[in-house]
Amino acid sequence: MEEVLAPYLPEHALAPVFEMIKNYGVHLKIVNERVTRHGDYHRDASGYHRITVNANLNKYRFLITLVHEIAHLAAFEKYGRHIKPHGNEWKSTFQRLMVPFIRPEIFPARLLPLIARHFRNPKASSDTDATLSIALKEYDEENGKTYIFQVPYGQNFRIYNGKIFKKGAQRIKRFECLEVSTGKIYLFSPNAEVEVLP
Repeated sequence: MEEVLAPYLPEHALAPVFEMIKNYGVHLKIVNERVTRHGDYHRDASGYHRITVNANLNKYRFLITLVHEIAHLAAFEKYGRHIKPHGNEWKSTFQRLMVPFIRPEIFPARLLPLIARHFRNPKASSDTDATLSIALKEYDEENGKTYIFQVPYGQNFRIYNGKIFKKGAQRIKRFECLEVSTGKIYLFSPNAEVEVLP
């Protein structure tokens, strides 16, 4: 299993992650990219703990995502299945499991303060922390996409499902964008990746 995980994790995280997987009895499956999520956890009818993580994530996002999903398992085991999926029990469990990994041997120095800040009060997705999300994406392979905050006002762009939008004004943190075909307004997070159209 360690050999299978090696391409997906920072080197110094490999042994402790492998131990965590063994201790919690996780059946881990590395899957093709899903646009709507980086990973997920569920307990199947036979009682197996199944976690999936997208194969296309960089090593740092893969580690955060995997620990995020293991935290669901650990929180449900400790507090029961009636807790909120991203409530206080999950947050404290995620913090406890993640803290040992927030070290310079595992994360680049420039990410450490952003990760430490994020884990004071972790969100349901690291993508909702725009600063951390943008910093993590710097370690992704080049994909020809642009962040929405970099798109000029009034410029058309395409999202993953082919829909075309025109960028509008910023509203506090998010950007109002007009769906060209319907005239409806949608709000986009500044770290959304889009394809700018000519």
